[in-house]
Amino acid sequence: MAPTITRGATRDTHAHGPEPTKVCAQRNGDLESKQSPSRVILVRPHQFTPNPLTETDNRFQSTPSGDPDQVAQAAFDEVTNLERTLHRLGLGVTVFEDATVETPDSVFPNNWFSTHDDGTVVIYPMHAPNRRAERREDIVSHLNRSGVVTRIIDYSSAETDCMYLEGTGAMVLDHVHRIAYVCRSHRASLPVLGKFCDDLGFRALVFDAVDAFGSPVYHTNVLMSVGTNVAVIGAEMIRDEQQRAEVLETLRSTGREIIDLQESQIHEFAGNCLEVVGADGPTMIMSMTAEKALTPDQLNRMSRYVTIESVDVSTIESAGGSVRCMIAGNHLAPRSL
Repeated sequence: MAPTITRGATRDTHAHGPEPTKVCAQRNGDLESKQSPSRVILVRPHQFTPNPLTETDNRFQSTPSGDPDQVAQAAFDEVTNLERTLHRLGLGVTVFEDATVETPDSVFPNNWFSTHDDGTVVIYPMHAPNRRAERREDIVSHLNRSGVVTRIIDYSSAETDCMYLEGTGAMVLDHVHRIAYVCRSHRASLPVLGKFCDDLGFRALVFDAVDAFGSPVYHTNVLMSVGTNVAVIGAEMIRDEQQRAEVLETLRSTGREIIDLQESQIHEFAGNCLEVVGADGPTMIMSMTAEKALTPDQLNRMSRYVTIESVDVSTIESAGGSVRCMIAGNHLAPRSL
């Protein structure tokens, strides 16, 4: 049966580059986690530069030094190394190539689509105009071929009304308890968030988080990450005490031990990590930048619940995102062969 497509307007999607390379690991039913994926999608850029249209609100961006061709090669190699690391951990990995120069943030695919274990694929409206071309029909087709897709919900037409919801960048999802943690920003329009929650049965927990200079955190997933039994969060950046208490109490009440991060650690991408499930169980995948920023006590506490694995993505981090932004989790049930 074909999936139901729900949308307000025709999607503007573009396929880039050659057919994807696929690295598929055997999925072990005993290791499946409702919260954390065992299959993922990456996009490997052949050209790379931080997006000039997002630097005004993304305070995590910087300008990479060096020859542009060398920078692009370094970013290409970092995705390749992440792919190999995830494969070594026992995850199923599908890599799509982007050979264009029109989509500088394509390495962050988790912002334009998400997948859910009820068979739903969601397509999101993007704030920066040049990010809208990241939406790719070949990735959606791959999801349809490889997984059980029952419906596709497309919110991208909200862009015409200047409303946005940048996927699992703008939202950090608790898939088990159906909670969407959302840091308020113009990349997370509340009407679209409300529609997402109504359509997928989530409850939104919206709060404000700003840095020491009063600038809003642009994406929730640089502030926090929610695993099966552990969560990391830069709680001090939620300046309102009542909001902060509500977020922390919700995390505790849903069974997570909280690793509280300092603002300086957030700026080293320590909050931009993701729990995945491989052959040996849950792993928290993060960047080397993030791991170096964590204290021995924080690492020890996290290690009670997950194996910690870090990779060097320092070039890609200049675009304002890290490992979690690079990984689009595939929560769909796989199709039977």
